[in-house]
Amino acid sequence: LFFAAFGNAKTYRNDNSSRFGKYLDIEFDYKGDPLGGTITNYLLEKSRVTCQTQGERNFHIFYQLLTGADIQLLKSLKLQRNLDNYAFLRSSRVHSLERLQKINMHVLFLQRALETLGFSQEDIVNVFKIVASVLKLGNIGFIPTNNIDGTEGCTINNDYELYDVCELIGSDQATLQAAMTSRTLEENQDLVTADLSATEATYARDSLCKALYSRLFTWLVNKINESTKVKQYGKRKVLGILDVYGFEMFERNGFEQFIINFCNEKLHQVVVETTLKEEQEEYTREGIEWMPIEFFNNSVICELIEKNNHGILSMLDEECLKSGVLSDELFLSKLAQCFAGNSHCEVKGTSVFQRNFVTTPGTSDNSLPPNCFRLRHYAGTVTYNVCGFVDKNNDILHRDLSLAMYHCEHPMLKTLFPEGNPKRSTLKRPATTGTQFKISISALVRNLGCKQPHYVRCIKPNELKQPRIFEMALVQHQVRYLGLIETVRVRRSGFCYRLPYQQFLSRYKMLSLHTWPNWQGPPVEGVSYLIRDLPIPSGEFAFGRTKVFVRSPRTVFELEEFRRERLEDLAMLLQKIWRGYRQRKEFLRKKHSQVIIASAWRSWRECRFGIHFKGRRHLWCLYRVAREEYRILRHRKQVEWAVNIIQRHYIHWKRWQFLLRLARQLPQESESPISREWPPCHKRLAETSLILRRIHHKWRCHRYRLKFDQTARNRMREKVTASIIFKDRKASYPRSVSHPFLGDYVRLRQNVQWKKACIETNDQYVVFADIINKITRSSGKFVPILFVLSTSSMLILDQRTLQIKYRVPAAEIYRLSLSPYLDDVAVFHVRASDLSKKKGDFVFQTGHVIEIVTKLFLVVQNAMGKPPEVNISTE
Repeated sequence: LFFAAFGNAKTYRNDNSSRFGKYLDIEFDYKGDPLGGTITNYLLEKSRVTCQTQGERNFHIFYQLLTGADIQLLKSLKLQRNLDNYAFLRSSRVHSLERLQKINMHVLFLQRALETLGFSQEDIVNVFKIVASVLKLGNIGFIPTNNIDGTEGCTINNDYELYDVCELIGSDQATLQAAMTSRTLEENQDLVTADLSATEATYARDSLCKALYSRLFTWLVNKINESTKVKQYGKRKVLGILDVYGFEMFERNGFEQFIINFCNEKLHQVVVETTLKEEQEEYTREGIEWMPIEFFNNSVICELIEKNNHGILSMLDEECLKSGVLSDELFLSKLAQCFAGNSHCEVKGTSVFQRNFVTTPGTSDNSLPPNCFRLRHYAGTVTYNVCGFVDKNNDILHRDLSLAMYHCEHPMLKTLFPEGNPKRSTLKRPATTGTQFKISISALVRNLGCKQPHYVRCIKPNELKQPRIFEMALVQHQVRYLGLIETVRVRRSGFCYRLPYQQFLSRYKMLSLHTWPNWQGPPVEGVSYLIRDLPIPSGEFAFGRTKVFVRSPRTVFELEEFRRERLEDLAMLLQKIWRGYRQRKEFLRKKHSQVIIASAWRSWRECRFGIHFKGRRHLWCLYRVAREEYRILRHRKQVEWAVNIIQRHYIHWKRWQFLLRLARQLPQESESPISREWPPCHKRLAETSLILRRIHHKWRCHRYRLKFDQTARNRMREKVTASIIFKDRKASYPRSVSHPFLGDYVRLRQNVQWKKACIETNDQYVVFADIINKITRSSGKFVPILFVLSTSSMLILDQRTLQIKYRVPAAEIYRLSLSPYLDDVAVFHVRASDLSKKKGDFVFQTGHVIEIVTKLFLVVQNAMGKPPEVNISTE
């Protein structure tokens, strides 16, 4: 909810587009439960705060705050519930009542989400105050004025908006007004104040709004990271999730699209290198037999953009660092000079370029609009308009505004504008937007190189943002430029999993008696023994120089399942040995204690009763009786224990004998699934025998199905369909079970006249053909006709001339009616049409009524996507 509110906005092609890149690290413990995570933010598109393209909107939080906040909060933020009152939102109104209700719900969920993340109510209000300040600053306008010395200055045309901003952020109105309308310069160690023109003041105001919002977003991300960061203890596993901008290509593409597409180029380069280039190089390096698969490598485009001193970003930074007036046209002319004749970059010659440099063939293209250049990206050719490139890349916030923000009473602004601290003497120029982004992307690529990558390819089905619409050309274009065809070819021909021999042996050594518990020989020999003992075909593995390769994911899943089962067995073995050791130790301790107690008791008894001889003799008799009873009781327990042991082993032996006898007496001769042969068994083993019989029956059915060719499979499908329709419903069904469905009883497929006629009606594929009787409904007469059923229609032909009398498409047959008796009559009901009005439903009599109804049932089901109704009744 936080990212959707502060980082997402409506664009031309996506109603909830992420306008920033983020990398999320989720940490898990040894059980697989998430412990926490950290978020890395990659360059928010802050220019959207002040201006949006036609048909797009500002960030969601502005609309959520204005339409979803309660009236008391709006009053405290000096806001009104009207989007038209704010300059930054006028070009992107929300008209739909349903959308307003959804936005209203979102702001409530956002407040709860921030509270869950550890934000206090005061923090939430302070965040909203900065968001409201951005809206109010956007309403401040400037009126040009002429100073006494002839320079141009400006004044604020709506002081009440400035007053509201100062109330929200706790600033002095005079200080903020001076910072927005003038600028302090240093000349010869003297400070000079220069007034700003209306245009310059507007630029400074927009820079302040963008800085406020982007720094607030970064502060929120850092605050969330503090609450979700995991303490440093133990060994953990980390899952990284990267969500970046999609490739963008609009009618007018500016600096933002250039930066976003550069990010896509870099990440596509990483994908290509890991999935195609490095994988094929690894097969060659390991000595695996491999046929190289060609693919497009976009490293030349990345180098064109980011190469030091010669790339587009380097030339843009060079233009920004120049003193004096900065110009987008000068930057474009430098591009035209450096990339003349480059096959991946085309530049439109400007007036400056034509005036200062010699025109080089290939640098000017009449199809390019003025002040534009064109790049051939991996996803397509994009034309960029350079207007605003230099200003957006500079993104300089004057020190006067930083000082004004630092001296505000708002508790967050000192953190957001640390460079405004007067004690800081450094006046180092901040890095440009392009440089910051290039550094961030380089760090991201290095981070991705340390991870095991897995990719989720997102395919956009249409440009209309509508469900159930699939534009084939758009999808094919995405499949091509994402390199999915080459990736699939590499995956199908290559191997999905690989490990060094030692690691493979360490992970799966418990699956073989040769390698468990320790293997002393060479790892490759141990792996060969291990694979030989597995119930997996050897063709699923390939041996390289240092690694073993596994071909299919199913084999990896089977290996992991075998390992899991074996680890459970080993855990049970350890538990058994430990429990036995603990019980034996406890028994020996109790036995030692019993000996000591018995010895002490005997000594006490001798001392206590040793005086009187008669008493001693009486006690001795009692002792002998008690000892005899103890001996008898102990013998009885030993006998019972022995009987239980013998009985248990006898039952185990009987079960083993049953399994051995069953293996010898299994019905080997008959592999028919309908065979009922099965050896008898003891009544105590009846349940086990039943389970084994079912397993054997399934295996026998499987063996029986393996013998089928495609024709046999089709016939079996028809027989199964006939069973579903007619079993226990039609009296004539049982006698049809043993007769195969032949289909073409008159060999119509070989008839030359039929081959010519069927081409006109597109009925080449004959499913059923036979001479049957058509019953006239008026008189009940039997008229012999040639009945033909194709994959698309039902035809009635003259049996001699093969002339087509009626042709009914399969989609028009909606019901089949039969009686439950032994007759061979079937009625085919046809939907209302000119043919059905004239002739009505068809009544047929045939000796293959079960076959003809079954085949027609399947034909209609294939044509309509749903089966026709089958009515078997007396009416």
